[in-house]
Amino acid sequence: SGCRNNRGRITSRRRGGGHKRFYRKLDFKRDKSGVPATVHSVEYDPNRSARIALLNYVDGEKRYILAPIGLRVGSRVESGPSADIRPGNALPLDNIPLGSIVH
Repeated sequence: SGCRNNRGRITSRRRGGGHKRFYRKLDFKRDKSGVPATVHSVEYDPNRSARIALLNYVDGEKRYILAPIGLRVGSRVESGPSADIRPGNALPLDNIPLGSIVH
C-alpha cells in the first residue's frame, strides 16, 4: 500500500513502499518422494533472511527450497522415507534418529 489511500495520496509521511522484489515460491511440502535432485544454485532471497537453493529434479522440474548450512552446488538432495540423513534431505521424523540436527 505504501501508506497511500484509495485516491493515491500519501497519508503517512516517510513510510515508503520499499524496493521492488521478485517473490520466489518455495517448496515447503517436499512431496516428490524418491525423486533425486541436484542443487543448481544457492541464491540470495530479498524476501527472507535465509538463502534459497534451486533444485533440478531428474524428471526436469525445478523448485526452490530453504538452503541449510552445508548445502553446495552439485549436491544431491532427496525427500521421502528412504532418504539418507544428510543436509538438504527431507524425511519423516520417525526415520530421523535421536540427536540428529533438524533444519
